[in-house]
Amino acid sequence: MGRDEHFMRLALAEAGKALAAGEVPVGAVVVSGDEVVASACNGPVGLRDPSAHAEILALRRAAATGGNYRLAGTTLYVTLEPCIMCAGALVHARVSRLVFGAADPKGGAVVSLYRLLEDGRLNHRVEVTGGVLAVECGEILSRFFREKRL
Repeated sequence: MGRDEHFMRLALAEAGKALAAGEVPVGAVVVSGDEVVASACNGPVGLRDPSAHAEILALRRAAATGGNYRLAGTTLYVTLEPCIMCAGALVHARVSRLVFGAADPKGGAVVSLYRLLEDGRLNHRVEVTGGVLAVECGEILSRFFREKRL
């Protein structure tokens, strides 16, 4: 198993925690070098916070751990393509690399609806790798929404 797949499996474990809590199952992991510095799962419902996406919570925890809101040199692994809010947070945090699983045709701001991280008008670029364990990442989301419709 490759490096990206390894860390994406950790993000999938976080998504499983969200699923168990009744949240949309998205998980995120922030990695520096070979070390996980923070992880989180979606929490808007339980935290009553519309900004409590897995990515935002993981970035907050990584910044607190490192003592700096700038996270240069880190990689964020997330099971679903980030939305506009989360993509913006990646830029502001100066995350070096994003690895995501499933694309989000209804809200993705990285490759699906927008290409925010490629926008030359912004002051930071984030290297992007998409589609890592996309089937597994998409299946947990599909299962969640399928069960919600029953």
